[in-house]
Amino acid sequence: MDLHSLWIHFTGLIAALPRSGLLIATVVAVLVGALGSALVRPVPVVGRLLRGVSTLALAGILMLVVLQISRLDPRFEMAIPELGLPEQQVAGAETRVPLAPDGHFWVRARVNGVPAAFLIDTGASITTLNPDTAQAAGLEPRAGGIPIMMQTANGAAPARIATIDTLRFGNVEARGLDAAIAPGLGPTNVIGMNLLSRLASWRVENNTMYLMPHHPQPAVEADAH
Repeated sequence: MDLHSLWIHFTGLIAALPRSGLLIATVVAVLVGALGSALVRPVPVVGRLLRGVSTLALAGILMLVVLQISRLDPRFEMAIPELGLPEQQVAGAETRVPLAPDGHFWVRARVNGVPAAFLIDTGASITTLNPDTAQAAGLEPRAGGIPIMMQTANGAAPARIATIDTLRFGNVEARGLDAAIAPGLGPTNVIGMNLLSRLASWRVENNTMYLMPHHPQPAVEADAH
C-alpha cells in the first residue's frame, strides 16, 4: 500500500470517528482511566474507582467489537440475539442465475420488500447496499456499530453496518443479514460471501450460477436481472 492509499484510509477512519458510538465510548473510557490515574495519589479511593470503571468499560467495548467483527466472517457463527444482534439465516430452494451480457451475475431482489438489483460478488466479504437502496428499504446504521473501510471505484471509503430483516431473490430468503451501507459504492448493490457462505451450496456451471439454500421457500418474481 502506497502513502497516498494510507492517507486516504487514515482520513476515512478519522471522518468515521464522530459517527461511531463505540469509538466515542472508547475515548471517554480512556479519559476516565487517565483521570483515575491522576487522582490515585491525592484521592486514592476515587482514583481506583475511576480506573476500575475505565477497565470494565474498555473490556465491554472490546467484547462488543469482537462480536461484531466475528459476524462479518462466516467461519465464526456468533449470532447473539440476546445482545440485539439477530441470527443470520438463509433458507430456500435452488435458484439459477444466468450470466449477464456484462459478464456478471445479477439478481432482482427485494430488500425488506423493496425491489433492487444486486450483483453477486464472490470476492466481497459482506453484502453491501448503496445509500439510496438502504434508505428506500428503511435501513439505519446499527447503533454502536463499528465503521469499516471498503474499497470502492472511488477508492477507500468508510461504511456503516446495518441489519437487513429480509432479503429475497428467486427461492432464496436471508433473514437478519448484516450489510454495509457504502456511500462510495455508486448505484450498485452487492451480495457478498456473508450470504453465499450460509447456503447449502453454490456453484457456477455453463455460465449459470446455482444457489442451493437449506430450506425451500416460495419463489419471488423476477429472480434474474
